[in-house]
Amino acid sequence: MLSSMATGSYFPPSGATSSLSPRTPSPALSPLSPPVQQRSNALSNRLTSVLSVSYADSDIRDALETLSLRGVHNTAEVRRQLRLDVQKEVVDCNAEIVRDFGRVAEQLERIGSVISNLKETCNEMRKYIVLAKQDTTPVLEEASALMRQKQESETKQHLLDAFTKHFIVSDDDLLILTSVEEPINDRFFNVLARVKQIHRDCEALLGAENERLGLELMEKSSRSLNSAYQKLYRWVQKEFKSLNLEDPRISSTIRRGLRVLAERPSLFHSCLDFFAEARDYVLSDAFHYALTNAVSGSDNAVKPIEFSAHDPLRYIGDMLAWVHSTTVSEREALEALFVADGAELAKGIQTGLSAEPWSRLDEDEEVTFDGQKALSDLVNRDLIGVCRSLHQRVELVIQGNDEPVTCYKVVNLLSFYHVTFSKLLGLGSNLSELLQTLERFTLNHFQTIMREEVNTISTDHAALAPSEDLSAPQFLIDALEVLTALMKTHDASFGTDDVSGTSDGKENKFTPVLLAALDPFFDLAKSCADEIPNPTSRAIYLTNIHITTRSTLTPYPFANATHLPPLSASLSALRTELLQIQHRYLLDNSGLQVLLRALQPFSQMPTSGGEKDIANIAALPEFQPEALIAISQQLDDFLPSALMDATDNLKRMQSAMFVKSVTEEAVEAFCRDFEFVEGMIIGADEARGIGKGTGANEDESEESSKEEGEGPSLRRLFPRTTGEIRVLLS
Repeated sequence: MLSSMATGSYFPPSGATSSLSPRTPSPALSPLSPPVQQRSNALSNRLTSVLSVSYADSDIRDALETLSLRGVHNTAEVRRQLRLDVQKEVVDCNAEIVRDFGRVAEQLERIGSVISNLKETCNEMRKYIVLAKQDTTPVLEEASALMRQKQESETKQHLLDAFTKHFIVSDDDLLILTSVEEPINDRFFNVLARVKQIHRDCEALLGAENERLGLELMEKSSRSLNSAYQKLYRWVQKEFKSLNLEDPRISSTIRRGLRVLAERPSLFHSCLDFFAEARDYVLSDAFHYALTNAVSGSDNAVKPIEFSAHDPLRYIGDMLAWVHSTTVSEREALEALFVADGAELAKGIQTGLSAEPWSRLDEDEEVTFDGQKALSDLVNRDLIGVCRSLHQRVELVIQGNDEPVTCYKVVNLLSFYHVTFSKLLGLGSNLSELLQTLERFTLNHFQTIMREEVNTISTDHAALAPSEDLSAPQFLIDALEVLTALMKTHDASFGTDDVSGTSDGKENKFTPVLLAALDPFFDLAKSCADEIPNPTSRAIYLTNIHITTRSTLTPYPFANATHLPPLSASLSALRTELLQIQHRYLLDNSGLQVLLRALQPFSQMPTSGGEKDIANIAALPEFQPEALIAISQQLDDFLPSALMDATDNLKRMQSAMFVKSVTEEAVEAFCRDFEFVEGMIIGADEARGIGKGTGANEDESEESSKEEGEGPSLRRLFPRTTGEIRVLLS
């Protein structure tokens, strides 16, 4: 490799090749040769240039690789011959290239001739094409026009087919829709739905340029729809005639027909009216059959309801139970028609109101269909005939009954069913209003019975005369017995639900009964007291009446809520009166009343400076020795049996506890009065200077007072003390 590199670096550049040729004269011999120093510099420059060349250069590397492939050795002969060989090779290569390009030129000449021939041929073809184009242009234009016409015709045909398919109903479908002989089935409803869609889509045609087509189609579809709805209306009426409501599975076709018919509110409501009339007739006949004919059961024959007409409560209860059972059955049977499909019916009715705006009662009012309300209204209309019969029979039974307890039981029974039917059908239903009317009628009849009984008693003077024992009159006791039966009935029916009738603003349902069954008899009994001249007997009689009445009302909170407060107030007033009577009895029979009457002016005497006035008590006639001794003796005679005599004074009082409490209070008042008298007597003696000493001094002071003319000691004449009185009367 080093020899190759040295060899390569030895060759001069192409411009200096001739100087190395042996045939060239030596540089030293040429007169034009540069000086030796210049040659030396050029050689050094050349060496420097060669040495500065990078061996990594691709050209140097290729040159060295070529020399290596040739197997050249770095000799003088090889170096001289190498250039010639290289030049010869270059010349040979160039000659070969020239030969190749000659062949290429020949080929190009042939190609040029071919191209010339093709050009001539193309020119001829172009002439023929121009002539053909001139001949075919009208044909192509005509063909294009025909193709466009064909495409337009196909488009119109597609539109016509689509229009016909959507807007035109076949004769077979129209026959199914309008013919009475064709059945109502799913195909009928499908055709009807399609015709309704066509009718709605005709509105889009009315907005197009050709309105005549839309108007004609809309008119035709309207006639078809009207005929279909009329057919459906007649079919529904026919089905209603043979509809068995006891079958839990009502035909789905009928339900679907009602949903569709709801889009015509007038026909829908007409169908409901027809159905209500038919059911009214059926239920009225069934009610009459239950009243008068035996209903055969699986085991035993059930007697007709009329068999229990002698018992008003059972008779009315059986009728109401039958009506309630029938109402529940009717509601359950019709529930599938109006509740399960309530949303569809509401939607259909709303659509129908848009199609029939004249059917609106109020244009501003938004009409919504309530399935539950419609169901209740229909059941209510189905029972109109039953309500009429029930009303007549209940009124006849009530008018022929004169038992107040039975009447009131019927009132409670009617009230119970009134609440039941109000929850079942609503407050505005015929049954609810009928039972409310019958309840008022029965209650009025009950009040009439009570008034007639009061009028009968008021004309019977023997019944009004107070008894010797001053007990409550018998007619009041009888009335209270009837009232007790009424209260028991009310308590069994309502319990404690009616206790707070007057406290929370609600009406007490038993108050009208009390006003009719108690107040007239109670007032009549009180008026009988006017015939008793003795005040004590009159007070005892009135107290017995009040106590008897109160004891009857007390166990029933709903009754005493309104009547117990006035009774208690009246009884308190009577107790005060009896207390005064007992107090007066004790004072009169003990003689203390005489002393109290005499001491009355001194009871209001001022406390200061009154000793001189108190001393004047001894000068009163009632406090003279003889009179005072007599009163003291009367008191002593009275005290041993005073409590017994006072109790015996009220012996005709029916309440022993009442007598005891009144007597005890009267005794206490009597003791206070005695204490006052005792105090005044002691004060009088002290004011006169008597009784200030003790033992022998008292006798001496008394003797001295007699000598001075002041009189004997009042205390010695009236020796009883308050403590003794309380002990004796305890």
